[in-house]
Amino acid sequence: MAPPPESPSDAELISRVLVRDDRRAFGELVARHQSSVRALLRRLTGGDLAQADDLAQETFLRAYRGLRGYRGGAKFSSWLYRIACNVFFSRDRGSREAPVEPPVLEAGSSEAVALPDELLARYDLERALALLKPRERAALVLTYANELTHEEAAVVLDCPVGTLKTHVARAKEKLRRQLEEVP
Repeated sequence: MAPPPESPSDAELISRVLVRDDRRAFGELVARHQSSVRALLRRLTGGDLAQADDLAQETFLRAYRGLRGYRGGAKFSSWLYRIACNVFFSRDRGSREAPVEPPVLEAGSSEAVALPDELLARYDLERALALLKPRERAALVLTYANELTHEEAAVVLDCPVGTLKTHVARAKEKLRRQLEEVP
């Protein structure tokens, strides 16, 4: 999403941060990009909002510390996605938690409610995504949910385009199989 004409560009804000240590400029960069970074991380964490928020905070902290390393060759958002994916991969190595199960309500209980089909389908998709290998999940989320090209996603994941395409193909096949098994 392009900023309005009266707003400074990402490049101008980055320059202000680097030249004058302008923390308000960095705050504006965070405000501009936090929704997309958090959405990416929510998808990568299987919908775990608390973990996604923690990872997003770590992402922006690393971005601030490493801003001098941003060369401008890729979009700033792609650079942030790369940091977010690396933060996710480093956290994911140590944890192999099962996805959160929805609450089971006894039939006839006063709490029993009919969940909309759309909500159940989304849950099934999130659960199936959580079962993918982290790089396959990231490749699929970046190309479909974040609508990056294969080339852009390959840059974010720091892999050849062919490898990215393989991750996407494998992820789609695994998702198809998982979702076919859902009752």
